[in-house]
Amino acid sequence: MLIRIMLHRASHAGTILLRNHQKCSTVWRETRHCSALVYREHSHNIDTVRMEQLLLPPVGDRSVRVHMLAAPVNPADMNMIQGSYPILCPLPAVGGNEGVGEVIEVGSDVTSLRPGDWVVPIDAGFGTWRTGAVCEEDEIISVPKDVSLLGAATIFVNPCTAYRMLHDFQTLTPGCTVIQNASNSAVGQAVIQIAAALGLKTINIIRDRPNCAELIDELQSLGADYVVTEEEEVPKPKLGLNCVGGLKNEKIFFIFSYEGTMVTYGGMAKRPLQIPAVSLCSSCTVFYFLVCTKNHKEQLKAMLNAVCDLMRGGQLSAPHCIQTPFHQYTHALQATVQSHCRKHVLIM
Repeated sequence: MLIRIMLHRASHAGTILLRNHQKCSTVWRETRHCSALVYREHSHNIDTVRMEQLLLPPVGDRSVRVHMLAAPVNPADMNMIQGSYPILCPLPAVGGNEGVGEVIEVGSDVTSLRPGDWVVPIDAGFGTWRTGAVCEEDEIISVPKDVSLLGAATIFVNPCTAYRMLHDFQTLTPGCTVIQNASNSAVGQAVIQIAAALGLKTINIIRDRPNCAELIDELQSLGADYVVTEEEEVPKPKLGLNCVGGLKNEKIFFIFSYEGTMVTYGGMAKRPLQIPAVSLCSSCTVFYFLVCTKNHKEQLKAMLNAVCDLMRGGQLSAPHCIQTPFHQYTHALQATVQSHCRKHVLIM
């Protein structure tokens, strides 16, 4: 009777103890489960995503058990569920590419991590919408714990994309100008802040909307020098790097057709890029931020440390987020597919 009560309590806590008879001795093996948001088919219907209980594998010599703390819901996550993203996970799959977790247990041969560390996944398709995970040591990388939880949860995709664009494509010195559209996106906000920290000027183009004045004030508070709508005249910059999201305003290309570098980092509108021929004579780069190898952890660590330094110094803030309890995930998913919505972060 006592054993039955113990098993009942353990199962409700997410842990089940199984007895294994070996050579007349009793050995207890701990089996753990996690709650996860799983989709078993590609669909635009968010009801495809359902919370399920998944069995966690045992921790091996080179593996790590992580308790997920927070995971954002990004538009790219929804595209993967819909089946329209360039990277698709084998089905069934756990949603979520980004998030922060705490190391709970490490294998005997793990050297780079220890219990209590905060970690983020390196590759897309990790499946961060879950309460726990067991993964290999080289699938995750630690982040400092002296940044905010929301900052750590949202650090790897958008701020790192902005950081790479401002460092990798053209030598930008203080006084140079960066012009971008989709400036109110999470990447756009990071570009504004990192550019300001580097002494760069920014011209930021946004789509017109009812709360346009409020949005302009918000972007200027982050350090934006100019904020204009797509219908307004764009100031001519001295020199710059053009970071392009959803392309609609062709005036951007003519400005940079002879004195700048154009970089496009996304295509959430899912429409072909309408680039004037004159712009093709300039430097035009398509940039897709994806860490596709686990062999450059030192460079990744240096980038994360640089971004965290900006956060500590108050030069880079986490995007405005709505913290959503994990069990209310349907609200977060539905809100993400709507336009002009704040980023939702699932709190486990």
